Amino acid sequence: MRILVFILIFLLTACPQKEEQKQQEQPEKIETPIANVELQPAGFDELAGWKSDDLSEMAQSIESNCQRVMKVDGDWLGNSIVKVDAKLYKNICNVFLGREFSNTQELRSFIEENFVPFLVLDGGESQGKFTSYYESQINASFQKSEKYRFPVYGKPNDMFEINLRDFDENLPQKRLVGRIDGKKMVPYFERAYIENEGIDAPVLMWADSLVDVHIMQIQGSAVAQMDNGAKIRVGYAENNGLPFKGIGSVLLEKKVLQPGKANMIEIKKWLKENPEKAKEFMQENRRYIFHRIINESGPMGAWGVPLQAGRSMAVDREFIPLGSMLWLETVAPDGTPINKLVLAQDIGSAIKGAVRGDYFWGSGGDEVLAIAGSMNSAGRYYILLPKGQSDGLD
Repeated sequence: MRILVFILIFLLTACPQKEEQKQQEQPEKIETPIANVELQPAGFDELAGWKSDDLSEMAQSIESNCQRVMKVDGDWLGNSIVKVDAKLYKNICNVFLGREFSNTQELRSFIEENFVPFLVLDGGESQGKFTSYYESQINASFQKSEKYRFPVYGKPNDMFEINLRDFDENLPQKRLVGRIDGKKMVPYFERAYIENEGIDAPVLMWADSLVDVHIMQIQGSAVAQMDNGAKIRVGYAENNGLPFKGIGSVLLEKKVLQPGKANMIEIKKWLKENPEKAKEFMQENRRYIFHRIINESGPMGAWGVPLQAGRSMAVDREFIPLGSMLWLETVAPDGTPINKLVLAQDIGSAIKGAVRGDYFWGSGGDEVLAIAGSMNSAGRYYILLPKGQSDGLD
């Protein structure tokens, strides 16, 4: 995933509550002029549905998140434009990990005592785009056969990576992946070559549908239903470093689907009914995802912890640091409000912008795909920053 590093200075002034005051004074608005991003302070009473969210259902996810936070090096979570003070966050997590919360109200009070919500604004606008993804399913076997003939590749043996800053500190901290051709590093093979010719990479298993493999790559993970009855979770391992192009946009360009019909259910249906054209069109997406087998309670996100349905979200980490807590306000495809606390635990190639999220809907088959694949909602979010956070950059 492409990571652009910005070094910006934030000033967050938190005034301690006085005994005679009923409400805490709000910090001043934070502005980031280079990125045109602002953080507008708010009270928890301004968060729609804050008092009714059942926070207890995500206690385990917060615990896993905190355990990951404790491993962070440096003063900040990541290199995002919006900053979260890692030292203060660790202090909060230390307390959280040492306590037991018997109900939602106790957890809600703990969060109110330790965090301050800030509405994220991009160019003065709080509204952004929120889509959704899910953990798909594939049918697979460890043995190649006429039925199971599509490889699920692990990370290639001939893939290498470099970071430009390792060679010159004045260059951007940009990670590149490729392969060695003679004495030169060149881009790695694109999807068409990988699928048509094969590559030097371990084959984790063989799937019965190229379309399902493609959808798994879009979603980043899947549960493999093996022909011996076992279920194996397959997660993201790496990509070939080439640009992503969504299959929905390809089918619209080819005019095989009409605008308004390019949801994932219709896309999957068309691809399965037209296998030869499907392969040709899917190969217009040059990016290819490699996978690994994982043994976790949920799919693994980029933050390195299992994702929880309805509580994890992919963000653009150029702006929002992984591991941060967000209060999300948007709507489901059927118009049902989604007002809840989520954790920034994943990223996606199409998730770009300061107010942009990909909501993790959960695991399942076409019934989950129908919901996750059709979500395209306006919404906003607040980032919860540790109380007492102050300027900590040069």
